[in-house]
Parts: sequence; structure tokens; C-alpha cells
Amino acid sequence: MQTTIKSPVAFTGVGLHSGRPARLVLRPGSAEYGIWFRRTDVTDRDNLIPARWDNVEPAQLCTRIANADGVTVSTIEHVMAAIAGCGIHNLLIEIDGPEVPILDGSAAPFVAAILKKGLRQTNAPIRALQVLEPVEVRNGAAVARLDPADTLEIDFRIEFADAAIGRQARRLNLGNGAFVRELSDSRTFCRRADVEAMQAAGLALGGTYENAVVVDGDAVLSPGGLRHADEAVRHKMLDALGDLALAGAPLLARYTGIRAGHAMTNALLRALFARPGACRMVTCDATLAARLPGSGLRRADLPLAA
Repeated sequence: MQTTIKSPVAFTGVGLHSGRPARLVLRPGSAEYGIWFRRTDVTDRDNLIPARWDNVEPAQLCTRIANADGVTVSTIEHVMAAIAGCGIHNLLIEIDGPEVPILDGSAAPFVAAILKKGLRQTNAPIRALQVLEPVEVRNGAAVARLDPADTLEIDFRIEFADAAIGRQARRLNLGNGAFVRELSDSRTFCRRADVEAMQAAGLALGGTYENAVVVDGDAVLSPGGLRHADEAVRHKMLDALGDLALAGAPLLARYTGIRAGHAMTNALLRALFARPGACRMVTCDATLAARLPGSGLRRADLPLAA
């Protein structure tokens, strides 16, 4: 059965790029409601935005959605990853500003609060989006691809000049709480050389060494160092899950990302839905539902960092 949270849970913090404070509240959703954002500070226009791939608009270094009235919410990828990784299907996300708080730069604070509140089932079957044939988009050396699979897998590869990151690769089956155990506490990252440039461009205004992993050559400048030796690629996988969650249903597919980012993952979903016969919606029986992200999840799966 579809799930939602048992009761509301609130978060406060600043946006990574805007530096603006915001309060975000996750509220239970009824069966078949889906995932929606509501800008509570907007009262003169439609303030509801469905969390859906076709509402994504171009943005630098984050995922931003907008409705027909031009109301937007940005940097939604971490909370969307937490929602997908916990197997939540119906939720209203209220926010009083234009950007989701960055918190510690990972999805772990969202996951920890969700699991503390608990989940409840709603009276509707789970449906998943089954990918039936390969779909791929490319941009130079960057690749994003979906292949048929009987569960959701993410295979990601990155390469950076800084030795603190270098080449990293990881592949993960997202079933049985794997997102929470393996990816949820991995933080966004950047090179120190890029920080000033981003801030000069009006980005990363809320970024600190506490809510991002900052590297310089072979040095990790953030206090406490890395949570995982390959934290960077794990975070890219976290972002990919959040962006794939905008498909509107859990995916049965293998996602491959090579130097891919938010824009490419959205382009991949657009390519998927533009190709007739490339996917179909299926109703999950108990066996299939048990292979989806969030199935079998326990609070004990939370990393210590959460």
C-alpha cells in the first residue's frame, strides 16, 4: 500500500544558494495525492507546484520546479531523495520561501525526522514505472541512461582534478533501506576554487564548511573530514534519486550516470516520456513492492551522522 507520514514534521534553515531562511513542513497526504509543494508565503497566485519532471525549469547547480504562475521552489533534490528513499508516495511540502533549507548538506536530517514520526499506509496500491527499453542522453563526456531492471539501481561515476575526490564509482541496489544506510548522510561538495566564483554569481550564499564538503587539491577543508571515502559519488547518487523521484512513481530501472548532473537527469526523464512504449505503469504486488526503495526500512538503518 502507498505510504505517507503519520504526522507533520518541520525544519528550519537557510537555502544553500539564496542564503535566505525558510521553514519547511512535511504534512501527510491522502491516498493518490502524490508529492506537492506549497509556497505559504505566496498568496496572490496559485502557490501549489506538483513535484514532477515536466515542472522542472533550468537552474544552476540545483533542481527547481515552477508552476504556470511562475511560483518556484529550488534545491528540492535532497528532500525528494529522502521522500523516495523512505518509500513515501503522498505528501504536502509547505515552505515559506523560494529554496529548501540545506540543513547539513545531505538528506539525513529529513530521513531521521521522517522515521522518528513514522509512516502509515494509505488505502491505495503502489504503482511503479517500469522502463522497457534503454533511453540515453549525452552532453560531451557526460552520460545519463536508463535500462530495464526489476528494481531501482543507480550506477554512478565521477572524475575531478582534485585528489581529494579524483575518480570515484559506485553501484547500488536501492531496495531494503539501502538509500538510508549507504547514501542519505552524504553531503553536497565543491572545490574551494569554485566557491568565490559561485558567490560572485549569486550562488552558494548560504554555503558553509558545515553544510558542504569543501576540498582543495588533496585536502578536505570541512571540519571532521569525510563521512565516507567516496562521499562525493554517494552524494551524486543521492541527487540522482531525488531527481528521478520527479518521474511521479518509483522506477524499475538501472540508472547510469557518468559525470551527470541535475539537468541531465531531467533531460533523461523527458526523453523517457517522449518515447512511446519506453515505459509503462505497473501495479505492484507484494513481491514487487518489496524491491522498491523504502521497503523493509528500519530506524536502525540510519547512519550515525543522522
